[in-house]
Amino acid sequence: MLEQFFSDARIALTVVSFLTFVGIILWAYSGRREAAFAAAANLPFADEIDMEGAEKHHG
Repeated sequence: MLEQFFSDARIALTVVSFLTFVGIILWAYSGRREAAFAAAANLPFADEIDMEGAEKHHG
């Protein structure tokens, strides 16, 4: 009885994990997120701004 429960739980967890993975892939490649991802991709290249609003200059 207990072995059957763990077997069923393992199957259910696998299915839920796969559906979550597919959902993340669909979310990531949806066209609605393109602008947000483009903005996030450029964040490392943005100038840093300190707490007072003045730009920090490196170098």
